[in-house]
Amino acid sequence: MASDAELIGRSLSGDAEAFMEVVCRHEVAIGAYLERRVGREAAEDLLGDVWAAAFQYRGTYDRSFPEARPWLYTVALNRLRQYWRSRSSEDLVPDVTALAAGWDPWPTVDVRVDTRTAFRAAVAALRPDEREVLTLVAGEDLSVADAARVLGIPAGTARRLLHQARTTLRNSPEVAALLTELNSVKGTK
Repeated sequence: MASDAELIGRSLSGDAEAFMEVVCRHEVAIGAYLERRVGREAAEDLLGDVWAAAFQYRGTYDRSFPEARPWLYTVALNRLRQYWRSRSSEDLVPDVTALAAGWDPWPTVDVRVDTRTAFRAAVAALRPDEREVLTLVAGEDLSVADAARVLGIPAGTARRLLHQARTTLRNSPEVAALLTELNSVKGTK
């Protein structure tokens, strides 16, 4: 099986199908990353932009790295940044007018929703560079070195930022309360 680097090299030499194989290998992961960041509808549009940009700039890919996934996350992150800069702040807030009249969310609220809300708030309170490294490593399952490549920073800096993010989360009162609650629930089973 050819590496992504080999496929990109073949596409640069005129093999039209080679780049499509790279797309097929990574479209689910890159699409899911975009969807988690901006929602399904915007992600579909952005995903097309990611592939167009990746194809256009494939000549800049460092083929000493066999897997292109970190590079594609870099392209996706750049498209996300362009998307966020081009939107007005009102466009970035979800539209809740489509909810059914009389809809009452409280019967469906449970510990998981509370946990998710508290954890998201704690993650949102992180510095942006810490949050990006944490998101790529924990959420996208990249290595710290690959996350560093995505963000264009040294691997040592990425490790430091990840450590700081984890320490900040661990020391956050909200997360500490969640861990205590989860441990007590776990202990009663």
